[in-house]
Amino acid sequence: MTFSAKLLKRLNAFFPLPVHPFNLANNGEMSYTEWQFRKGDQTIQFFLPYHSQEEMFTGKSVLDIGCGGGGKTCYYATFRPSKIIGIDIVPHYAEEGNAFAREKGLADIASFMTGDASQMPFDDASFDTIIMNDAMEHVDQPELTLAECFRVLKPGGHLYINFPPYYHPYGAHLSDAIGIPWVHSLFSEAAMIAAYKELVAPLPDGAERIRFRISKREDGTEYFSYINRMTIARFRRIQQGVSQPAVYQREIPLRSVVSSLAKLPGLREYFVKMVVCVYQKAK
Repeated sequence: MTFSAKLLKRLNAFFPLPVHPFNLANNGEMSYTEWQFRKGDQTIQFFLPYHSQEEMFTGKSVLDIGCGGGGKTCYYATFRPSKIIGIDIVPHYAEEGNAFAREKGLADIASFMTGDASQMPFDDASFDTIIMNDAMEHVDQPELTLAECFRVLKPGGHLYINFPPYYHPYGAHLSDAIGIPWVHSLFSEAAMIAAYKELVAPLPDGAERIRFRISKREDGTEYFSYINRMTIARFRRIQQGVSQPAVYQREIPLRSVVSSLAKLPGLREYFVKMVVCVYQKAK
């Protein structure tokens, strides 16, 4: 292990880990899917100034992209959409989501499938509502994913997007094992990978976490493959190629006390907690 990776591990001992569903599951407190269900309201709080839960879901055909274990999808299902489908690229999430929907008595409304959001197996104009909660920073091809969203969205339908920008304090998505805020601005990817692998290796699901987050390039070097490093600036550039109108947009600061910093060009990426955008497909 390099000096940088050793330093990261040593510093990490001084920072408590944020609450993380992987660790809750390991501790026997609750499953990842149950955690998602209980946090369901928080996944849509940033849209509520624009639309209520009922306006988003009730009576609507809904697609949840990047549904994970399906808990948040089942939470949305409690608002009685006509149907809701959760899609995720991780194969075992579909089985977990369908089992959870049966457990919650929502299997008549909610169903789950494995698939790539950039090439979805749905007909044109299939959904009234599409939600991408904490998914834009994970998709491999965001431009194609947005194009697919508008293809399968009905005219007049809404696409709800929210994501933490990459330079958010925990934008590296390693807070299940690394509690240092802005760690990805302080250390190289190689150092983070080495430290992360050592930190999670002793855990019961350590090997699974490593497979989930880390891949190898053709030249054999490792990289974090589960995020695309979506910054605010990159998202704004992508938006320039979108022909549909954005009807609601916000950038939420980390705290009200740093709201002025979240507006400064040089610091904005580091002090915005959430990027929020709602599109409506033209009728």
